[in-house]
Amino acid sequence: MTRIVIIGGGPGGYEAALVGAQLGAEVTVVDCDGLGGASVLTDCVPSKTLIATAEVMTTFDSSYEELGILVADDTPPEEQSARVVGVDLGKVNRRVKRLALAQSHDITASVTRTGARVVRGHGRLEGRQADDGSRTVVVTAADGTEERLTADAVLIATGGHPREIPDAQPDGERILNWTQVYDLDELPDELIVVGSGVTGAEFAGAYQALGSRVTLVSSRDRVLPGEDPDAAAVLEDVFRRRGMNVMARSRAQSAKRVGDRVEVTLADGRVISGSHCLMAVGAIPNSAGMGLEEAGVKLKDSGHIWTDRVSRTSAPGVYAAGDVTGVFALASVAAMQGRIAMYHFLGDAVAPLDLKTVSSNVFTDPEIATVGYTQADVDEGRIDAVGVKLPLLRNPRAKMQGIRDGFVKLFCRPGTGIVVGGVVVAPRASELIHPISIAVDNNLTVEQIAKAFTVYPSLSGSIAEVARQLQSRKTAGDS
Repeated sequence: MTRIVIIGGGPGGYEAALVGAQLGAEVTVVDCDGLGGASVLTDCVPSKTLIATAEVMTTFDSSYEELGILVADDTPPEEQSARVVGVDLGKVNRRVKRLALAQSHDITASVTRTGARVVRGHGRLEGRQADDGSRTVVVTAADGTEERLTADAVLIATGGHPREIPDAQPDGERILNWTQVYDLDELPDELIVVGSGVTGAEFAGAYQALGSRVTLVSSRDRVLPGEDPDAAAVLEDVFRRRGMNVMARSRAQSAKRVGDRVEVTLADGRVISGSHCLMAVGAIPNSAGMGLEEAGVKLKDSGHIWTDRVSRTSAPGVYAAGDVTGVFALASVAAMQGRIAMYHFLGDAVAPLDLKTVSSNVFTDPEIATVGYTQADVDEGRIDAVGVKLPLLRNPRAKMQGIRDGFVKLFCRPGTGIVVGGVVVAPRASELIHPISIAVDNNLTVEQIAKAFTVYPSLSGSIAEVARQLQSRKTAGDS
């Protein structure tokens, strides 16, 4: 029987385990924290659970008066403005941890039901490939005992951990990284978020909705510098309109505690003060101390593992998946990389990873979902395409729900009308992007999207409407 050892139990690891076991391999998963990895225990599942609470509060706060909802609350004087609802952050965080742990247990049960074995400990490769083509993985348990595993193939899916600035070390109390925020029992009065990428923007928006006064420190010209510029502009406008202090072109140099406060010093000498500081300045791959280079696995300068489109590393019989590869920091991509690795090694039919069919989402309010080629790809000539953007303000369902911010944007090839990309900025954009993803993945045309029935009234109606507008422009070359 083919022996497969998977080091790391995140999405890339546990999805690979499920596929490998189903295809008849003897699978062992080596994991030190719990299946699901950071994605389930400290990152994706916890953050989106926190954001779910924030989303409810934002929706209520922003639209209850317009929708005619009355709230019986005589606590503040009538002439004094006050938040309609509040939050018990300790209770929220306890729920966050409970759901994350339950999800990890569910994943473990699914993996073990297939017959795969789960071993708790840290795994590392020992030496290069043996003469018979096998690899040796050494597992070190918490008590220091070691177990040696022989494998015909090894998958590395160890993820990453928060990047730290030398002069802004998290203490878990006032200066925090994105794994430590769930230990807070009380809502930060004044939260400084350093970093305006996806993680920083999501937490900044969430804590603002929960009731914190938020300052977002961005070293770039705008928030979400890697996202569609129109989408980022909408979100930044929403942030500012709701009272967030967004500091563009402001690089944080250090953060230190001063009594029960935190002072963040910027590169230009300015100092800003808050009750708490969240450092969201990226992640570092968990690739050190695993014997990878000694085993022939090529690492990039960043520490990420080099892989090809079927998840192979430079070392025969060694594959890698997930954030440790630096390909695309999404749980869905990690899971696909893990599945592809197993299909490839075990000789099943496999399609190489195609990042141009990957849909992604930023869980802010509004959400930003994208798939396929981007505005930057079009503007910089990487693809010949035309695009149309349709504001949600024109959508009848959006008007009914009090939705003012957002749009649908589609890109298609001129002449053929084949859909090559799209952006949705809206509540639940993560759900609305799916029909566009199907179109991109299956080379559908704007005509086909335009002819498909949509429910009236619905936000998805804007997808059909923008497709109809693209029909008339695809031959004109307008964008």
